[in-house]
Amino acid sequence: QVQLVESGGGLVQAGGSLRLSCAASGLIFSNYAMGWFRQAPGKEREFVAAINLGGGFTYYGDSAKGRFTISRDNAKNTVFLQMNSLKPEDTAVYYCAAGPHTTDVDRTYGYWGQGTQVTVSS
Repeated sequence: QVQLVESGGGLVQAGGSLRLSCAASGLIFSNYAMGWFRQAPGKEREFVAAINLGGGFTYYGDSAKGRFTISRDNAKNTVFLQMNSLKPEDTAVYYCAAGPHTTDVDRTYGYWGQGTQVTVSS
């Protein structure tokens, strides 16, 4: 079955960096757009970034622009999210997702990982 497994979360001080990874299995990875979303306690799920099948097109939510970079390695079935200049408001559970379109609409993604916690201390 399809599995998306995120890793790389943790506790970091404000201004620091983290690199999240999402390893996919059970699907033809290069056939799927990949997205990152996040959800903080008491808040709705928020779009962070997306990348198209080949990696040549990326799309970012307002909170990620200029600080986060999404990339993918189709040979390793993995998508990454490099997060720099982290702020306390970036604290959330981060989820990767796979779907047919490079979009910020979460319902278009059919497969989801279990999430990885990112905590940014002030």
